[in-house]
Amino acid sequence: MNLARFDHVTRRYGDVVAVDDVSLDLEPGVLVGLLGPNGAGKTTLLALLQGLRRPTSGVVTLFGGDPRDAGSRQRLGSTPQETALPDTLRVREVIDYVGGHFAARVPTAQLATEFGIEDLLRRQCGSLSGGQKRRLAVALAFVGRPALVLLDEPTTGLDVDGRRALWEAIRRQHRGGATVVVTSHYLEEIEALAERVVVVDSGHVIADDSVERILARVGVSQVRLRTTDPAALAALPGIAHHERADDREILTVSDADAFIRELVRSELDFRDLTVRGASLEEAFLALTAPRHSDAALALKEAS
Repeated sequence: MNLARFDHVTRRYGDVVAVDDVSLDLEPGVLVGLLGPNGAGKTTLLALLQGLRRPTSGVVTLFGGDPRDAGSRQRLGSTPQETALPDTLRVREVIDYVGGHFAARVPTAQLATEFGIEDLLRRQCGSLSGGQKRRLAVALAFVGRPALVLLDEPTTGLDVDGRRALWEAIRRQHRGGATVVVTSHYLEEIEALAERVVVVDSGHVIADDSVERILARVGVSQVRLRTTDPAALAALPGIAHHERADDREILTVSDADAFIRELVRSELDFRDLTVRGASLEEAFLALTAPRHSDAALALKEAS
């Protein structure tokens, strides 16, 4: 049985279509990365699944019921993008209060140890740093031993070490049986955590597969080079994304061989050329590039 389902779901805000005819299933036991540029519809999808919004058309089901029914949400945990905690309550009191809503809750000390916040239990929430508040907010999503957890930008405000520690805690919860959906601006986070990746753009699901298969299907490569005339690169075909770093041009291209042939034919001055396979970040840039780009069109046709 699917834990959740979107069946031809559309959600409009006035003239803005945030989610456009999305059909999507969430199966038990999978760690899902939900990706998309700002305004793509990710947060709206999570809000629909939590019963915070209702679809304009189509049907959303959660554990076989309506997400707006409290009974359907008993096995759902979530962490929103914005962390709002009562400043005067201590961390232990917040965990106890939230945990008290669940019959089979995780004990406070165990949860604190799992998420590395045991030294914060006596602290008032108002005295916590942004990163500490974020770790607490993520921990609260798991206090009721949920079957499905929605984490919207879970590591915002954390340093590199804090992100990696939280990743490992999320992995342990997943190994313990939780199905987890993660949205993140850190694409290395999705690459490190997710078994399945769903890419959303302009309210549409444009890719839904494993990380490995998405990288293989989009077929992009990264080309790095130096040139005295970077503006001339725009005339070459197959470029899905172009940026500049450390005096080098970094190009995400749909066909590295074809691009290099055209580069040589153009007689453009270049040096220090390197080519490698794409990371998830580069594949994501190609997927969400303007719809006329070669890579985006190729993936849309393959889907």
